Parts: sequence; structure tokens; C-alpha cells
Amino acid sequence: MTPATAPILMSEDQALSLVESTLKQSQADGVFVSLSDGESSLSRFSENQITQNISRSRFNLTITSYFGKRSASASTSEQDPEAIATTLRQSEELARIAPEDPEWVPLLEPQSYDRRIPAFDDATATVSPLRRGEMVKQVCEKAAQSGVESSGTLSVAAISRAIGNSLGVLASDRKTEADFSVTAKIGKGSSWTSRTAFAIDRLPIAEMTEQAIARSIACQSPRKIQPGVYPVIFDAAAFADLLPWVIWNMDARAADEGRSFMSHTDATGKSAGNRVGEPLFSPLVQVQRNPAHPLLQFGTFFEDGLSNTPLDIITNGIPQTLSYSRYWAQQQGKQPTGMMYPIVMTGSDEASLTDLIAQTPQGILVSRAWYVRYINPRTLEVTGMTRDGTFWIENGEIAYPIENLRFNQSLPELLRDVDALTTVQRFGGSVVPGVRVKAFNFTSTTDSI
Repeated sequence: MTPATAPILMSEDQALSLVESTLKQSQADGVFVSLSDGESSLSRFSENQITQNISRSRFNLTITSYFGKRSASASTSEQDPEAIATTLRQSEELARIAPEDPEWVPLLEPQSYDRRIPAFDDATATVSPLRRGEMVKQVCEKAAQSGVESSGTLSVAAISRAIGNSLGVLASDRKTEADFSVTAKIGKGSSWTSRTAFAIDRLPIAEMTEQAIARSIACQSPRKIQPGVYPVIFDAAAFADLLPWVIWNMDARAADEGRSFMSHTDATGKSAGNRVGEPLFSPLVQVQRNPAHPLLQFGTFFEDGLSNTPLDIITNGIPQTLSYSRYWAQQQGKQPTGMMYPIVMTGSDEASLTDLIAQTPQGILVSRAWYVRYINPRTLEVTGMTRDGTFWIENGEIAYPIENLRFNQSLPELLRDVDALTTVQRFGGSVVPGVRVKAFNFTSTTDSI
């Protein structure tokens, strides 16, 4: 038996051709078509043995028809012409009877997209279930040899997408992505780490496994410390679960309407503009939307057709812009920004997590920020827990493990107190460094491990 390896993935030319043929059939005042064709695979393991090894193909074509300020969408997972024609007619019929949109904006005019090719790795797109299984087997064997139980996932995806509208917007691209996460557990100690890359061979799986095993062993017999405010070093994987909260909440409409940490309000509590241009954060905080970053190499357009180009979000700790939807940009006389994604924060050229620990007289190392949730969206105060490896630092060294802690923390204040950075790593669609903050607020201990 020969394992199947080649995905049945639509080429960019095929995707564009299908979008264009759909546009030509429209009888609406305007039409927008979005296509996605993907192949994804997942290998899951638990208790040092593989438990799942699956693959899935998914095709989706969404058609949005417009009649004046009325619109409606319909989707199909079928590629045959009859199914697409039926879907188009459904979107038109629904659009004719839809209520007028009070926040209507006209169809997007043709855009200028960057002339670069997103990362597409053939070896990742065609990796076989057998190869994935062998990679997982090596992780499980290494954990078993150390007396540790491992669990986690190894996933890959290859996606072809295309968009077009009746005013002349037309674009397509392809990308690949690979992700690995591992949890190591022994006794009451556990450790976790995760990483993402555009190619499966760029995932440092052996190194990540060794780190997880070592930290889980080091987590035995944790000591209790009193809740309070401490200097904290966040591993990059932990910081990747905190920084996006700040960027997601830099929405122009929410700020202008007084619903955001970026809002100014007057003495009566009414909205009085936003805080763009104010030095809110540490000068070390530099954040961009940068789809061209070497670790990402994302596509050149968003799902709505807007161009995905580099955008300065925070420079030297000063917010440079907010996220403007097409509607809010129209209301405020601004240019729409598109989403603030992917998030890229500049780190150190050389400093490692070990370097930050060596430079810290006393503090806490957090390996993972878990179950982060809002307390107050207006101030962007959140709560969450540490998990999978929390340690006390003394005299520049990891002294001993500590019991996990719950935190209540203003995230703008966290970014204000950043005073050191590590090199960057990729987690999902974010590239972030590890960071040290001068003060972080822990409110109680927790039984989580």
C-alpha cells in the first residue's frame, strides 16, 4: 500500500476562473464572491501514543448579492456549475427582500496589492499521514524514556483562496501552515509549549519536546507564595495569549464612542476623542501589522478585498492608528485600515529567555497564560491563570516551582511596564517575543496544574 500524499487543491488560476465565471452570471446591482479551498490534517496524541490521524478537504464558495442598500449571502460546498448557479440565485432572492443596511457601504473599488508571493511549502501540503505519525512517535518515545506522559497535536493545512467583485476587484493566493503543541506531565507537574510555521520542517519539534519534558520534571513539589504584585517574565508562548487582546481592542469606533481603553472622555463622561499619539506603553513596545514578516509570509489581501500591507500600530510605545472598518472610516473621513492582523511585535536581536532570567534578581516566570477573560472591557482589565510551569526566580536563576496563580491585570499597564525582551517566535498568526514586566498583579492561588 502506498500512502496518498498529493492534496486535491485548487490552483490559483482555477480559483480565479471559478470566481470570474460566477461574477458573470450575476443579475444583481453588485456582487462579491469569496472562495476557499483547503486541505487540513491533524495528528493527535495522548498518554504517549497517537490517538487520531485524520485529513479533511473543505471547499466553500460564498456569494453576496447587492440591490441598492440591501444585501444577502449564500454559500455552497459544491463546485459543480448547477450548485453554484443555484447558490447565486438564492443570494439574489434573499437580497431583494432583505432590509436596507443602515451602515451600508458601496462595493470596494479595485485595489493595489503587494507584488509578493505568500509562503507555500509543497512538502507541508503533501505530508503523508505516515510521516506525521512517525514524527509524533518520536515525541512519544522521548517522553516515555523520561518517565513523562506527553499529549498534544501536530497539524498542517494548505489553502487556496480567491475573491472578486463586479467592480473589478480580483485576487488569489495560496498558503501552507503547520502547528505543533505538546504538554508533558509527571505527577502534579506539567509543562506546555506551542509553535507555528509555514513549513512543517521549520517546527523545532525535538527542541520543544525536550523543553516541555525538562520543565514538567522541574515542576514537582511546587511551593505556595502569597498573591501580590511581582516582576514577571512571560515566555513568548504566554505573552502570545495576552498581546492580541490589546491589539483587538484598538478599534476606532469603540474608542470614538467611549467604549475602549483608547477612549478620551470629558468630565461628564461623554466621548472626547481617542488616545492615538499618546505615550501609553513602554518605549520597547513596537507593534506592526506585517504580513511579509519572514516567519509569516501571509497573503496580500483580506477576506473583504482590502489590501493587507504593513501598518505601524505602536511605535516607541505610542499608538499610531486604530482599526477603521469601511463604514467607520467613511463616517470619520479616514481611510479603512483592514484588520490589524497579523500581529508582529519587535523583540531583541539576541536575548533569550535564559538571558532575561539571568538579569532578574527576583520575580516569577510564567510559561502559559490560561483562560484569559474580560473583567472590564472599558479599561481592558482581564483575569486568567498561570499554568503548565510557573517558577520563582532568585538571583538570576530559577529557584523552585510555585503553585499557579490567578491574575487580575490591566493589559495597557502591562505593556507600560515592559522593560526587557527576548527574540521572537511565531504562534498562530502572531510573532512575539518573551517579555519582562516590572509589576504584574496576582490576586490568589489556584489548584490548576
